[in-house]
Amino acid sequence: MGQPMPSELENRPYRLYRSRPPGLKALLRGEEAEDLHGGGPGPGGPGRGGRRWLRRGRSPGDRRITPRRVIKWLLIAIVAWLALSLVLFMISAQIEQGNLPASASSALTSGGNMLFSADTVLILGTDQRPRTGPGSKEPGSNYNDAGSNSDTIMLWRIGGGVSRRLSIPRDTVADIPGHGLAKINAGYAIGGPALAINTIEQFTGVKINHVIIVNLAAFPPFIDAIGGVDVKTGRVCSDISGGTRNGGFSLYLSPGVHHLNGIQALTYARTRENKCNPADSDLTRVQHQQEILNAIKSKLLSPSAFFRLPFASWDAPKVLRTDMGGPTLLSLFAASEIGGSAPVDVLKPTGAEYLPGYGDALVASPQDVRSAVNRLMSG
Repeated sequence: MGQPMPSELENRPYRLYRSRPPGLKALLRGEEAEDLHGGGPGPGGPGRGGRRWLRRGRSPGDRRITPRRVIKWLLIAIVAWLALSLVLFMISAQIEQGNLPASASSALTSGGNMLFSADTVLILGTDQRPRTGPGSKEPGSNYNDAGSNSDTIMLWRIGGGVSRRLSIPRDTVADIPGHGLAKINAGYAIGGPALAINTIEQFTGVKINHVIIVNLAAFPPFIDAIGGVDVKTGRVCSDISGGTRNGGFSLYLSPGVHHLNGIQALTYARTRENKCNPADSDLTRVQHQQEILNAIKSKLLSPSAFFRLPFASWDAPKVLRTDMGGPTLLSLFAASEIGGSAPVDVLKPTGAEYLPGYGDALVASPQDVRSAVNRLMSG
C-alpha cells in the first residue's frame, strides 16, 4: 500500500495566526472582536478561530460623536487643565521662595506634613507699599521692607484636620528681644521677619513652623484672578490715607453681602477707622482680615474658580513671601480645605498704656494670652 498523500491543508504555503484580544484603547473607540462563521478558507475562515476587528454598527473610519467620546475628551480636558494649573503653581512658588531672608528661615522650627499633622503658620502683613499701581501714591508710603511694621499678625494652626486662627492686634505691648517693651509690630521694623518671629514666639510661647508675609502689591491682582470674593459686611464708610482723591483708598458699603474686587477687598482688610461706625478699630480690622481669608477659601471651592484656576495658580505664590516651596504650599492649601473655615479669634486687650516713642498701646494680660493660645493649639 502506498503512503497517504498529504492533504492540501497540511501543505498550505502560509502560517495561521490567532489575533489578540482588543486593548483598552480599542475598547474605548468602540471596537470589538467578532468571530467570522462564514466565508471561504483562510485565516478568517470557518473553524479557524479567526477574528476581525469591526466598529460596532458603523464602517471603518466613521468618526461620529458619541456620548462615550464626549465624556472621554471632557475628562482629558479637565485633567490637562488641572495639570497646567499645577505646573504653573509649582513654577511660580519656586520663583517666589527665594524672596525670604535666610535669617527668617533659620528662626523657624521644623514642622511635619500638614496633611497629617498640625503646624503653626505665622501670617504677617506689612505696611510696605508698592512703587507702582494702586497704593503707590499713598501719603507716607514706605517702599522698602526694611523699617516696615507688621500691621497684620495672625497665627494659623493648620493641618491634620485642624484649622484655627488667632489674630494679635498690632498695637499690643510686647517685649522685643534685645530691645525692651514696644508695640508688637515693631519687631519687624527693628529686625525684619526673623525678629518678628522671635518676638511672637516669646510673647505667645508657641513655636512657629512656617511664615507667610503678604505682598500688598500682589494682593489685588490675586483677588481679581479668582473673580473677586463675597463678604458680608456692616455699613462701611472708609477713606484710608485721605481716600482715593489723595492717593489712598476709599470704600463705601451698605449692610449686606457684597462682591468685592481686589482693591475693595484690600481696603476692607485695612479698614480700622469707619466713619459710619465709630466702634471700628484695630480689633475689628483683624476680624475683617479673617473674613477675607475665609471668603478666598470659599471662592477657590466654587465652580466658577475652576475656569480661572491656571491664572490663580500663577498669581497665588506672588501674593506672599514664605519659606514654603510648592509641595509644602500645596499641603497647606489641601489642609485648609480639610480643616474647614477657621473660626475668628482675636486676642482681646485688657487695658492700655502709653509707651514712650510709640504712643498709646494695648495691654493683654498673661492670663488672656495663655487662654487665647490654648484655644489656638487645643481648640
